[in-house]
Amino acid sequence: MRHKQSALSEILRQQGIIRINFDLIYGLPNQTVQSCVQTVTTAVAMRPDRLAVFGYAHVPSFKKNQRLIDEAALPDSPARAEQAAAMANTLIAAGYRQIGLDHFALPGDELALAQKTGRLRRNSLGYSANTCNKVTSFGPSAVGRLGDGYVQNEVTVGSYSDQIKAGRLATSKGYCLSLEDRVRAAIIERLMCDLEVDVPAICGPHGFDPASFLGSGERLAMLAEDGIVQMERGFIRVRPEHRFLTRAVAAAFDAYLGTPPC
Repeated sequence: MRHKQSALSEILRQQGIIRINFDLIYGLPNQTVQSCVQTVTTAVAMRPDRLAVFGYAHVPSFKKNQRLIDEAALPDSPARAEQAAAMANTLIAAGYRQIGLDHFALPGDELALAQKTGRLRRNSLGYSANTCNKVTSFGPSAVGRLGDGYVQNEVTVGSYSDQIKAGRLATSKGYCLSLEDRVRAAIIERLMCDLEVDVPAICGPHGFDPASFLGSGERLAMLAEDGIVQMERGFIRVRPEHRFLTRAVAAAFDAYLGTPPC
């Protein structure tokens, strides 16, 4: 099987496919650290330009087919963290650069260069070196980004298809970002991309007092007390060994976290 996969990758390159990206998943039923490392080793042998390493999301209330999975076979949180770390370490040892939270790229790849120069961006699809602030969404439930906010298509295949067949946009809902939303989004994006952010530098040009972002709750103070982040004069840095907790740091700037959906 490994030989066939390698041959397929080579055929793609011969046909002019100059960038090959893989998605790898941990946290699957009966998955172990050893099997995760074996998966990464197989992938690395094909030398893809980029890899994304995602944790399996078990949401049987939303995805009914997941109810067929024996939940006792799913790795618990500590095991998932072990698997993620093992996969990351294996990729780094193979010469890949870790990009943000969950992407990996060869040193000469555009993502790695963007991270090195502070140009890395993140959207609903993951990391990107593209500075475009508009993302067009196709397909059921797809989320798009416009200059003023976000839009989402009809969630079910039937509703999406009906709108398209009728010659209408399949957009079902949207959200217009306020100026404060934009500032918070910029702070969160830098954290997710660079694992650090200068909050006053982002707030100042927009007329916001950084203290209102930094002192709005106890979450940041708790993270600092636990040694997860370093804070000095509004500059926040996630400690490298706590990279996988960056989402928890970013959540401290999410004004809508825990609020009911509109």
